[in-house]
Amino acid sequence: MADAKEDQKRDTVDELMLQLARGRVVLGVAAFTLPGLTVRLVGMGKGRDPGRDFVTRMFAAREIALGAGYLLSKEPNRRLWARLGLAVDGLDTLNALRSRKGLPLWVTAGATAVAGGCTALGTAKVTRDLL
Repeated sequence: MADAKEDQKRDTVDELMLQLARGRVVLGVAAFTLPGLTVRLVGMGKGRDPGRDFVTRMFAAREIALGAGYLLSKEPNRRLWARLGLAVDGLDTLNALRSRKGLPLWVTAGATAVAGGCTALGTAKVTRDLL
Protein backbone atom coordinates (compact mmCIF):
# COMPACT_ATOMS: atom_id res chain seq x y z
CA MET A 1 0.00 0.00 0.00
CA ALA A 2 2.77 2.45 0.92
CA ASP A 3 4.62 1.60 -2.30
CA ALA A 4 1.55 2.46 -4.37
CA LYS A 5 1.25 5.84 -2.63
CA GLU A 6 4.95 6.49 -3.16
CA ASP A 7 4.65 5.61 -6.86
CA GLN A 8 1.66 7.95 -7.19
CA LYS A 9 3.62 10.79 -5.53
CA ARG A 10 6.54 10.12 -7.85
CA ASP A 11 4.23 10.17 -10.84
CA THR A 12 2.73 13.49 -9.69
CA VAL A 13 6.13 15.12 -9.14
CA ASP A 14 7.43 13.77 -12.45
CA GLU A 15 4.33 14.97 -14.31
CA LEU A 16 4.62 18.42 -12.74
CA MET A 17 8.28 18.55 -13.74
CA LEU A 18 7.31 17.74 -17.32
CA GLN A 19 4.71 20.52 -17.25
CA LEU A 20 7.30 22.92 -15.83
CA ALA A 21 9.74 21.99 -18.61
CA ARG A 22 7.07 22.54 -21.26
CA GLY A 23 6.20 25.88 -19.68
CA ARG A 24 9.85 26.91 -19.72
CA VAL A 25 10.05 26.24 -23.46
CA VAL A 26 6.81 28.12 -24.19
CA LEU A 27 7.84 31.09 -22.04
CA GLY A 28 11.30 31.07 -23.56
CA VAL A 29 10.02 31.06 -27.13
CA ALA A 30 7.54 33.84 -26.33
CA ALA A 31 10.17 35.97 -24.58
CA PHE A 32 12.70 35.44 -27.37
CA THR A 33 10.20 36.23 -30.10
CA LEU A 34 8.43 39.15 -28.38
CA PRO A 35 10.71 40.49 -25.64
CA GLY A 36 8.98 43.88 -25.41
CA LEU A 37 5.56 42.34 -24.91
CA THR A 38 6.92 39.82 -22.40
CA VAL A 39 8.51 42.55 -20.29
CA ARG A 40 5.39 44.71 -20.47
CA LEU A 41 3.17 41.80 -19.35
CA VAL A 42 5.26 41.24 -16.23
CA GLY A 43 5.23 44.95 -15.43
CA MET A 44 8.89 45.74 -15.99
CA GLY A 45 8.80 48.41 -18.66
CA LYS A 46 7.20 49.93 -21.72
CA GLY A 47 8.46 51.21 -25.01
CA ARG A 48 11.50 50.21 -26.97
CA ASP A 49 14.64 49.34 -25.06
CA PRO A 50 17.22 47.34 -27.05
CA GLY A 51 19.31 46.55 -23.96
CA ARG A 52 16.32 45.22 -22.05
CA ASP A 53 15.26 43.20 -25.09
CA PHE A 54 18.75 41.72 -25.32
CA VAL A 55 18.72 40.65 -21.67
CA THR A 56 15.18 39.29 -22.05
CA ARG A 57 16.33 37.14 -24.97
CA MET A 58 19.22 35.86 -22.84
CA PHE A 59 16.67 34.85 -20.18
CA ALA A 60 14.60 33.25 -22.94
CA ALA A 61 17.52 31.18 -24.18
CA ARG A 62 18.14 29.93 -20.65
CA GLU A 63 14.52 28.88 -20.24
CA ILE A 64 14.46 27.12 -23.61
CA ALA A 65 17.69 25.27 -22.78
CA LEU A 66 16.50 24.15 -19.32
CA GLY A 67 13.09 23.05 -20.58
CA ALA A 68 14.33 21.32 -23.72
CA GLY A 69 17.18 19.66 -21.83
CA TYR A 70 14.74 18.14 -19.37
CA LEU A 71 12.24 17.10 -22.05
CA LEU A 72 14.81 15.57 -24.37
CA SER A 73 16.57 13.56 -21.67
CA LYS A 74 15.56 10.41 -19.85
CA GLU A 75 16.38 9.22 -16.35
CA PRO A 76 19.04 9.38 -14.96
CA ASN A 77 19.98 12.47 -17.01
CA ARG A 78 16.78 14.23 -16.00
CA ARG A 79 18.14 14.25 -12.48
CA LEU A 80 20.95 16.55 -13.62
CA TRP A 81 18.53 18.85 -15.47
CA ALA A 82 16.29 18.99 -12.39
CA ARG A 83 19.28 20.06 -10.27
CA LEU A 84 20.27 22.72 -12.78
CA GLY A 85 16.69 24.02 -12.85
CA LEU A 86 16.59 24.05 -9.05
CA ALA A 87 19.77 26.12 -8.91
CA VAL A 88 18.43 28.64 -11.44
CA ASP A 89 15.01 28.86 -9.80
CA GLY A 90 16.54 29.27 -6.35
CA LEU A 91 18.66 32.15 -7.62
CA ASP A 92 15.62 33.66 -9.35
CA THR A 93 13.71 33.52 -6.06
CA LEU A 94 16.56 35.25 -4.24
CA ASN A 95 16.78 37.87 -7.01
CA ALA A 96 13.04 38.55 -6.83
CA LEU A 97 13.26 39.10 -3.08
CA ARG A 98 16.33 41.33 -3.38
CA SER A 99 14.68 43.46 -6.09
CA ARG A 100 11.72 44.42 -3.90
CA LYS A 101 12.76 48.02 -3.32
CA GLY A 102 12.99 48.84 -7.01
CA LEU A 103 9.84 47.17 -8.32
CA PRO A 104 6.11 47.41 -7.67
CA LEU A 105 4.91 45.02 -4.96
CA TRP A 106 2.75 43.02 -7.39
CA VAL A 107 5.75 42.42 -9.67
CA THR A 108 7.92 41.25 -6.78
CA ALA A 109 5.13 39.10 -5.36
CA GLY A 110 4.42 37.50 -8.73
CA ALA A 111 8.08 36.83 -9.51
CA THR A 112 8.68 35.44 -6.03
CA ALA A 113 5.61 33.21 -6.23
CA VAL A 114 6.52 31.80 -9.64
CA ALA A 115 10.22 31.32 -8.92
CA GLY A 116 9.48 30.05 -5.42
CA GLY A 117 6.94 27.56 -6.73
CA CYS A 118 9.42 26.27 -9.29
CA THR A 119 12.06 26.06 -6.55
CA ALA A 120 9.69 24.05 -4.35
CA LEU A 121 8.87 21.64 -7.18
CA GLY A 122 12.55 21.27 -8.08
CA THR A 123 13.36 20.63 -4.43
CA ALA A 124 10.71 17.89 -4.29
CA LYS A 125 12.11 16.25 -7.44
CA VAL A 126 15.76 16.45 -6.37
CA THR A 127 14.97 15.23 -2.85
CA ARG A 128 12.95 12.32 -4.20
CA ASP A 129 15.76 11.41 -6.60
CA LEU A 130 18.32 11.45 -3.79
CA LEU A 131 16.20 9.24 -1.55
